[in-house]
Amino acid sequence: MTSRVLNRARLGTVLTFALAGMLCGVWVSRTPALADRFGLSDGSVGVAILVWGIGAIIAMQGLRGVMARAGSGAVLRVAAPLTALSMVFVALAPSWPLLLVAVATFGMTFGLTDIGMNAQGSAVERSYGRPVMNAMHAGWCAGAISGGLLGALSASAGMSFGQTLFGGGLVALPAALLVGRTYIPEHTASESGGTETGRSRRVRLPLVVYLVGALAFAAFMMEGSIADWSGLYLSRELGAGEAVGALGYPLFEAAMLTGRLVGDRLRGRLGTRRLMTYAGLATAATVTVVVLAPVAKVALLGFFLTGLAICTVIPTTISVAGTIAPGRSAGAVAQVGAMGYGGLVLGPVVIGFLSDLSSLRVGLGVAAVLGLLIAAGARYVPMRRLVAFRGEREIERDTVTLAA
Repeated sequence: MTSRVLNRARLGTVLTFALAGMLCGVWVSRTPALADRFGLSDGSVGVAILVWGIGAIIAMQGLRGVMARAGSGAVLRVAAPLTALSMVFVALAPSWPLLLVAVATFGMTFGLTDIGMNAQGSAVERSYGRPVMNAMHAGWCAGAISGGLLGALSASAGMSFGQTLFGGGLVALPAALLVGRTYIPEHTASESGGTETGRSRRVRLPLVVYLVGALAFAAFMMEGSIADWSGLYLSRELGAGEAVGALGYPLFEAAMLTGRLVGDRLRGRLGTRRLMTYAGLATAATVTVVVLAPVAKVALLGFFLTGLAICTVIPTTISVAGTIAPGRSAGAVAQVGAMGYGGLVLGPVVIGFLSDLSSLRVGLGVAAVLGLLIAAGARYVPMRRLVAFRGEREIERDTVTLAA
């Protein structure tokens, strides 16, 4: 594989992450407008969000075998355009039942796109033979921020929920078709001494994949909790008002973008285990700043620092998943991604339940506990060599700094 092809694949994968982040940002930023369109209660809006998440998890878990057989590139060439189209269907849904069907479809196609782009990112990373996954996920952050801004601008311009999602889907569709030409196939022969056969795909994934998935679950759970509850915490718990409350999540995402741009370099210097340990401990400390904040300014600083602390965990778990199941990298990435999305869906529910029992401060305090669990679990992340592919040659690099 030539350097030009590999560099093009890397750029295409980053753009795919950015497109997915943009679609998610538009969806999240305009979801509250669902209540106005259909006259829904907050609980019904929550049901729509839950249906989206469950659809994503079902697709990730149920279609893992498809990913192994077809490869991430083939899956992405179908799933990414369908994700854009399904957002258009959500925008055009004329009734509540059809909206739920469209949202479920959107969630399922989005879930396939997510595991596809992570598997493709893993293939690119293994071809480079060095960490590049954090930079891939930085594309997601940039896309999510831009999608959120588009949602905010459309709301201020008086555009409806349907108009915003329709426009977002139409913009993403041709871009998704275009980047589909850049993807590369997974290289599994060197990992297992042969190709990824039907027999190998039927073999159960090693237990360590589920351990890495548990770390992804904790990180996604924490991110989802901040995404859904930061605004309410700032505006109600600290009395900052809605305008200030809306700044919490964008600051968090901006910090994650900043951290992920340098995350691969940090991982190369510190090693995977040490990086994840430090990230977990730092997350526990910065979330403590948030929950003990006496005023909104301190909490906003805490949200920003939390984004810096946690930003490398999810990309690193995906990267590790791509190396620990020889011959089944795509399936391992899909499993870890599905477990992570489980945390994304469950986290806000747990926080809400604890908030009802006590307070939102106590609910968000769960994120500090999750940080400690990540730090404790990092010591069990396995070491494995990363193989770099250059044409017909395989260049095996010492990756003690990558996974030690």
